[in-house]
Amino acid sequence: MKAAKYFFPLLILILFAQGSFADAKTGFMVLAKDRGFLGNKEIYSLFNEFKEQYVARLAFLGGAYTTGGTHSGMGKEYSKYVSQALSELEEQGVSRIVVIPLFLSEKNALLAKVAQSLPTYEGSYKLEWAPAMASSYLTSQILLDRIHAISKNPKEERLMILGLGAIDKETQTAIENELKGLGEYVRQFLKFKEIKVGVYYGRFVEEKIRNEANGKIDQRLVSLAAKTGDTLVIPFFIGPKFSHLMSMTGWVSRKYQKMELDIVSGTQSILPHDNVLTWLKKTANRHMDIPENEVGVLIMPHGSVLPYNRVIEQTIAPLKKKYTLEIAYGMGDKLILEEAVRKLEEKGMKKIIFVRMYGLKNTMKDKTDFILGISSQYPRKGVFGPMPSQISTSLVFESFGGYEEDPLIAEIIYERIKEISEDPPKETVLILAHGSGNEEMNQKWLDVINSNVKLIQKKFGRPFREIEAATLREDWPRLRQKALVEIKKMIKNGNKNGGRVVVISNRLYGSGPYKEVLDGEKYVINEKGFAPHPNITRWLKQGIERVLKK
Repeated sequence: MKAAKYFFPLLILILFAQGSFADAKTGFMVLAKDRGFLGNKEIYSLFNEFKEQYVARLAFLGGAYTTGGTHSGMGKEYSKYVSQALSELEEQGVSRIVVIPLFLSEKNALLAKVAQSLPTYEGSYKLEWAPAMASSYLTSQILLDRIHAISKNPKEERLMILGLGAIDKETQTAIENELKGLGEYVRQFLKFKEIKVGVYYGRFVEEKIRNEANGKIDQRLVSLAAKTGDTLVIPFFIGPKFSHLMSMTGWVSRKYQKMELDIVSGTQSILPHDNVLTWLKKTANRHMDIPENEVGVLIMPHGSVLPYNRVIEQTIAPLKKKYTLEIAYGMGDKLILEEAVRKLEEKGMKKIIFVRMYGLKNTMKDKTDFILGISSQYPRKGVFGPMPSQISTSLVFESFGGYEEDPLIAEIIYERIKEISEDPPKETVLILAHGSGNEEMNQKWLDVINSNVKLIQKKFGRPFREIEAATLREDWPRLRQKALVEIKKMIKNGNKNGGRVVVISNRLYGSGPYKEVLDGEKYVINEKGFAPHPNITRWLKQGIERVLKK
């Protein structure tokens, strides 16, 4: 391999276009701010656990890494730390390096300057940047934990989230916006009277500018504390920590004590916290090609009584021969999902393909996306139960779901019709589905069934008098009664002129309440659902393979 050549200070960072590195070995360079003895001890402890599972090196950054620092002669020292980390990764045989900034904000002034002058390698490996911590729900969880430690009654409290690392108005605004995003996450769980943010300027900024800017934050806090209700202050940054006494969080606490403000200040910032290691691992997993033997499968069917569940397990059983697989029954139950995720973690998985084994693609998607950390926005509207927390995990997720219009499903429907059909030209086939209380979603149910009907007619012709779709809208009494009236009309019309009505269940298992609600009507029903059937197994396998090939 060609020897590395590093150029300082004016070098261009290589940001590569996304591509495939299936045969490459990925290395990680973790960039961390030099926090002093005790703060660096926390970082070393964190990093040592991280590197047990990943090819990684740690490089500390200081204020004098680039021109403008106040520590004369120290810039080259910090540059050497980065050069050494890159060289050691190269020696490990990597062909791709991912830089992970152990910073809350990518707009941190030090990090931004370092990114501009980071040395470039003239050789074979490629270099890319991972995002900083502010974009991760795992970081939001840390903030929630820090709040829970001092909050007693959020409805009667005001919250100030304090950041660090601004050098001018631009960086101050950028970091404030990131803190506001974290504050919005908090609002989903805790209803504070008010949430404010502020970002302190660092000590390398000209004293006059620094004092003026930081004074405005102090005044903002004074105004907040003057209002009714308790005021909480959360220092949320990765700041200096030379000792327990000489730490940024300690400085903040003492500062407000001297100001004699009626506030409660948090004593801990971002580090130490278990989620930071989880975030490092998750970031690494997102930026590496994970082999198939480290990709698990988590399937979420609705689940019900034992006969239902056994049919599901029978359908899924063939997949267990090829995949590391867990089942999580229920409608997005966070505790059930978490138990399954932990089992896959214990088996050494780094990635999970999550399958929503439901009729429609969007069923439970928003809710489970939130719980699994795919999304940070919880869908409050139309979701049963209290808002769940998100699973803290280093695993990364890809998901799919909804056996909507699909030739495999159309074949099952046709088979179920043929199983009870006697005289196709005289028969009206009525395909019944669960339906929704939402008009748009209910129409989606009908559209999906009709699409499968077209697939049936395309492949098998039009042997039946009619094939119709209807939804019972089962969980909404008023809508259900109205739907039932229409379904009974469809049955009566199908029986006219010597006709015969064949009812098919558009559900995964069984026929639901259809026999009960249609008692007294003239029809025949196939009480089977879609499963068990080899096509459901095939649908699952095809979806999993499709994700694996991405």
